[in-house]
Amino acid sequence: MPLKSKNILRVASYNIHKGMSPLNQNFVLHGVRHALKTLDPDIVFLQEVQGLHHDLAKKIHTWPLDAQHEYLAGDALFSAYGSNAHYLLGHHGNALLSRFPILHRSNHDLTLHRFEQRGLLYCQLDLPRWTQPLHAFCVHLNLRASDRRKQLQLMIRSIAEQVPEDAPLVLAGDFNDWRGEVSQVLQSELGMDEVFQSLHGAHARSFPARMPFFSLDRIYTRGFSIESAEVLHGAPWRSLSDHAPLLATLSRSLNQV
Repeated sequence: MPLKSKNILRVASYNIHKGMSPLNQNFVLHGVRHALKTLDPDIVFLQEVQGLHHDLAKKIHTWPLDAQHEYLAGDALFSAYGSNAHYLLGHHGNALLSRFPILHRSNHDLTLHRFEQRGLLYCQLDLPRWTQPLHAFCVHLNLRASDRRKQLQLMIRSIAEQVPEDAPLVLAGDFNDWRGEVSQVLQSELGMDEVFQSLHGAHARSFPARMPFFSLDRIYTRGFSIESAEVLHGAPWRSLSDHAPLLATLSRSLNQV
């Protein structure tokens, strides 16, 4: 099928490490913004986004006046943010940047204990000429496998309750799934496919950014064909976060929208 008969989406997922360099030595959010712009993405799923930090905002003279998700969106993209981890000096969480208007946004708590406060950000996106919205979920799961299994079930229940079975769906984020357990469950329970596993036969290695070894970051889809999937290695990405971003091109035929 020629590309002109398809709707094409460029989707990225990126743990931005609160705008700090891999070893927390430098504030690099401005570099993250510039690098993301060069990708010309339609949707960006972000984790570890600093919504507020009173102390750093005073100490770092280049700290933006806007919250990090708003600064990264700029004037070109819409944005949504879900604060998950709350502390005396501020909070951080997940965010979504979109070229398309955001019809609905909600944040679902996945916190199991006070040491890791996590959440699932849900947005409905209004794509031109689509008869139904695109359902987009951004998530960051816990480090312990037993926690992730519980969070996975909470997430599946939330998605199943809110998204029609025939609706286009994208779920992306930092799953911390170094055991490789999540994909089979999501395929079985929700019919979702991971883009790298589908296209290349294995999950992408994205952590640590300078020498990726662990497959922690994922992009899952339902109702799309996968045109391409790549991990963004090298400059400038290796200096902007401890994770490397993922980029995928998805397509959906016009008779599906």
